[in-house]
Amino acid sequence: MSVSSSKPVPAKLRLAEPADLDLLQPLVRSYHAFENIPSSAAERTAALRRLLADPALGGIWLIYADGAPAGYIALCRGFSIEFNGFDAFVDEFYLVPELRGQGIGGEVLRAVKQQARQMDINALHLEVAADNRRARKLYAAAGFEAREKYRLMSARLDQQ
Repeated sequence: MSVSSSKPVPAKLRLAEPADLDLLQPLVRSYHAFENIPSSAAERTAALRRLLADPALGGIWLIYADGAPAGYIALCRGFSIEFNGFDAFVDEFYLVPELRGQGIGGEVLRAVKQQARQMDINALHLEVAADNRRARKLYAAAGFEAREKYRLMSARLDQQ
């Protein structure tokens, strides 16, 4: 019996800056296609520009594997009485398909939790598709717990 000697690809995170817009756009487009999120290139560009320009809103970290961009994770900051201060949503988390299942997701979540603590964030929240068992398992292993008592509900104010 032969044992594979391949090691997981280590990932590095780098806080994105406004100059990284061109690097982020194809990654965000791929994520939106994967999740069937209806958005135009203009809408994605406007949202990215706004988040990249204002650190008070949160941040986007580029994920690198083998020196190449392999994904991103975006935190959007809010305030919560329940959590006694700042909280944030993991608004989007995308990793190129060929690198999934190699431990990079857990590594990224550990690193972004550290970043969130440095930003004085007391709680992180995220949304995950009910049928995405792989992602739910990853998030549970990273310390996220389902809040079965609650359902996330949204109202699009920009379309009303």
